[in-house]
Amino acid sequence: MFPRPIQQASTAWQTTYQALVPLALIMWLLPLIAVAVFSVKPDVDFTTGNYWGMPSSFQGFENYGKVFFASDMPRYLWNSVMITVPTVIGAVALSCMTGFALGVYKFRGNLLLFFMFVAGNFVPFQILMVPVRDLTLDMGLYNTKLGLVLFHVAFQTGFCTLFMRNFIRALPFELIEAARVEGVAEWRIFWFVVLPLMKPAIAALSVLIFTFIWNDYFWAVVLTQGAESQPVTAGITSFNAQYRAAYHLMSAGSIVAALPPVAMFFLMQRHFIAGLTLGAVK
Repeated sequence: MFPRPIQQASTAWQTTYQALVPLALIMWLLPLIAVAVFSVKPDVDFTTGNYWGMPSSFQGFENYGKVFFASDMPRYLWNSVMITVPTVIGAVALSCMTGFALGVYKFRGNLLLFFMFVAGNFVPFQILMVPVRDLTLDMGLYNTKLGLVLFHVAFQTGFCTLFMRNFIRALPFELIEAARVEGVAEWRIFWFVVLPLMKPAIAALSVLIFTFIWNDYFWAVVLTQGAESQPVTAGITSFNAQYRAAYHLMSAGSIVAALPPVAMFFLMQRHFIAGLTLGAVK
């Protein structure tokens, strides 16, 4: 049922495995390496067709300088921060409460309500594109950061509720029963008993949602336009000129846009791994 550990495989298979792991890593990192090389190339390399060769001259400082000081990239980055951070806080906070209600209380319709939260994750975004855009226009939220935040919170809460509900159900229920016997109010049980035990799950979920929202491109293009509200993923396309794209600037902007989620993961790595593995072993 489960794959056999590599340590128990034959020597030939272990050697093959050790040889294939670096190859798979190189293939995985190859697109990122290509973008990094593009970001330090001069514009003339792209006009002369030197796409995959070594840079004719190092233009990294000039390219990244233009990205930061001669474009709207700082504003796009700030828009992404103003969209991603409130979304993470809102989705995680709501899912903690809904996960507690669905994971602790037994009532008729509990499972149906839980399925309603989860069902939204199975609807393709392309189907929702036109209705969601029309809804934001009717509510006056089109091309606003608030509209994008509210939309992301609404759609991410389903997945977050699934994550939190399953995590809370794995906690020892005896703690909640003991608190009830002592006459502790339900909201105090949630705040002082359950919530402290959810810190690893909150950290892991925050990293996941931060990455999802920061890297979102589809809804950023559908619901926003212009530097006043677009996040960085959509703002990178502003380096496209009328007749050709500034690939060296787009590559530099892509590297800059990828740094915050990478930094977020490494800063929260210990909590992220703990949240994903808590309860895996006794």
